Amino acid sequence: DLNNDVLLKFASSIKQVTKEHKLKPFDPSGVASIIEQAVRKAGSQDKISTQLSVDVVDLAVEANYWAQKMDRSVISRQDVESAIEERRLRVSMFQEKLKNLIEKGTLMLQTRGEVVGQINGLSVYMLGDHSFGKPSKITATTSLGSAGVINVEREARLSGPTHNKGVLILSGYLKGKFGSSGHPLSLDASLCFEQNYSHIDGDSASSTEIYALLSSLSGIPIKQGIAVTGSVNQLGEVQAIGGVNEKIEGFFDVCKLQGLTGEQGVMIPVANVPYLMLRNEVLEAVKQGQFHIYPVSTIDQGIEILTGVDAGQCDPATGQYPEGTLNYYVSKRLLELAKTLRSFGKPPTAPKKTKGKDKKNGEPKKDDPPKEIVK
Repeated sequence: DLNNDVLLKFASSIKQVTKEHKLKPFDPSGVASIIEQAVRKAGSQDKISTQLSVDVVDLAVEANYWAQKMDRSVISRQDVESAIEERRLRVSMFQEKLKNLIEKGTLMLQTRGEVVGQINGLSVYMLGDHSFGKPSKITATTSLGSAGVINVEREARLSGPTHNKGVLILSGYLKGKFGSSGHPLSLDASLCFEQNYSHIDGDSASSTEIYALLSSLSGIPIKQGIAVTGSVNQLGEVQAIGGVNEKIEGFFDVCKLQGLTGEQGVMIPVANVPYLMLRNEVLEAVKQGQFHIYPVSTIDQGIEILTGVDAGQCDPATGQYPEGTLNYYVSKRLLELAKTLRSFGKPPTAPKKTKGKDKKNGEPKKDDPPKEIVK
C-alpha cells in the first residue's frame, strides 16, 4: 500500500539507482514524476511496487539523457515526462497510423453533435508492453420483429465469449426493465462495431451498447462528444473495467485532433475512479474545463448525461414511466411494436358464405362455386 514509509523507501531506491548508473541527481519534482509512473504501472492510486522494475530504472536513465541534453544540473519532472513521451513515440507507429486515418475521415468518428442510435465506445490495443486506447463507433438499429438483440460481431464470428456474454446480459436488462409491464418485447435489434474487421472480446462495451439501444428505441439522440466504457449487470448497475487510463487518453487524443470544444469527455464506472492515473496533459484539460470525466453507477444516470433527458422512474402501482422521460418513450415504442406484431399474427377475417339459391330469382348465388352440368 502507498504510504509515507513506502514513498521514502522508493525515493531512496531512486537515489541508489543514480549512484549505480552515475546519473544526475533528481530534484523533488523528478522523484514525484517517477513515483507517479510507478503507481500508474501498479494500476491503482494506493498501490506501488517497493522494488524498482527494469522499466523504472530505464526511465531514470532516459530522463538523465534529457537533463544532459538541456544542460541541467538535476533531473526534473520535465526530463522524466520527455523520456516518457519519447518512449511512447518509439512504439506508437500503429497508434499514429490510426490517428491519421481518423484525421482523414477514413475511420469515421464524430466528437461533436448528436445522433440517434450511435455512440462512441472505447477499446484498448496491446502491442507488446505498449497499450493505448482507441474509440470505436457503435450503432444500434431497432425494428418490429421477435429475434431480440442481434450481435453482429457474433454472427460474423468476430467476438469472443466474454463479449457475447455482455450482449446476453444487456438483453436480460431490457427484459427486466421493460418486459414486465404486461406486454412482450417484440423487436429486432442489431448492434454493430462499425469498421471493425478483427476479433474483439470483453464486456466493457455492454453499457455503451445499452445506451445506443435506448437511443434508437426512444428516438432521442446521444451526444457524440462523450465516449463511454463500462460493464453492466442485469440490474442496470455499471461495473468496473480494465484499461481505464488508456481509454480516457485515447479519446482525449482524438478530441484534441478534431478540436476540443469544452463539451467532450468520457463516462466511466464509479468503481474505476480510484484507478485513475492520467497524463498531465489530460489533467490540465480537465482542470480548465476543456475535457470531462463522468463517473456513473447506473444506466439511468448515464443515459441522462448522454441525452440531457430525465430517465424517469417506474411507478410500482401502474408499471408506467412519467410522460416526457426517456424510459417513457422507450416503453411506449416497445408497446407499439408489440401491438403491431400482435395484429400481424391474427388471421384475416373471410366473408361468410351461404349455400342455396338467391331468394329473388332462384339462381345460384355468386358466392357459390359453379356446378358442372352433365348432359
